[in-house]
Amino acid sequence: MIIAVASGKGGTGKTTIAVNLALVSGKAMLLDCDVEEPNAHLFLKPRISSKEEVAVPVPFVDTARCTGCGQCAKVCSYNAIAVVPSPGKKASVLVFPHLCHACGACSLLCPAGAIREEPRRIGEIEEGVCGDLGFAHGRLGIGEVLSPFLIRRLKERISSSVLTIIDAPPGTSCPVVAAIRGVDVCVLVTEPTPFGLHDLTLAVDVVRQMRIPFGVVINRAGLGDDAVEAYCRNERIPILARIPFDREIAARYSAGQVLVEGPGPMRDLFFQLYQNVCRVKDEADRCVER
Repeated sequence: MIIAVASGKGGTGKTTIAVNLALVSGKAMLLDCDVEEPNAHLFLKPRISSKEEVAVPVPFVDTARCTGCGQCAKVCSYNAIAVVPSPGKKASVLVFPHLCHACGACSLLCPAGAIREEPRRIGEIEEGVCGDLGFAHGRLGIGEVLSPFLIRRLKERISSSVLTIIDAPPGTSCPVVAAIRGVDVCVLVTEPTPFGLHDLTLAVDVVRQMRIPFGVVINRAGLGDDAVEAYCRNERIPILARIPFDREIAARYSAGQVLVEGPGPMRDLFFQLYQNVCRVKDEADRCVER
């Protein structure tokens, strides 16, 4: 089973939920797909055993073979190539590597065969273990924008034989879609505030469009109002857990500690959360069978 933990906004406690859920679910794999600012390792403190550089293929124009026809610029959907005409001379071709999405259309469709692709580093993936828990995260390079490409490479580590928990990026943009695509269940983490409710509705729209079974975890329960609870009731969205607004939880988070160490109410709470997530997947599977 693949579980994604996502949120419509940052700061809701998404990583806290993902890390502690992974620890109580037994032998599992945690993928921190928030590649722009990964932080799950701060709590798990994994032993990193391997590192892989990730590069994307970007076009390189052979000016000797280029005829300046402009076909490469026409087929580029991301405006990563510009053809600049020059009176009395062959047009010049400008490549903007940071805009390139590595689709390969320009090199494939260049009639003169003047474009080849060369790798450009955008980040890295580190992999390791924390006890019985497998771990991997991506680190996007400074100034890079192709986080979906790095996320897809990170998700290649998913195995059908091991429970995988994905800590998705915050928000509802392309990186989030790349992270949650193909998962079995999505856990949406929110907080009982007007901002939390607003961004939760956006996240709900995304998972419904992608037809992913989901439920909601209300973090800092007891803070704010009950508008999130009312919204979930009206939309028939299951509330999987309520994490209390508690000073001790905040202190342990600030110290980089997990919440489920040893027996206690927090371990029981997260184990019940895991069972509720499994129940959402089972109900979705039964609906498909019907």
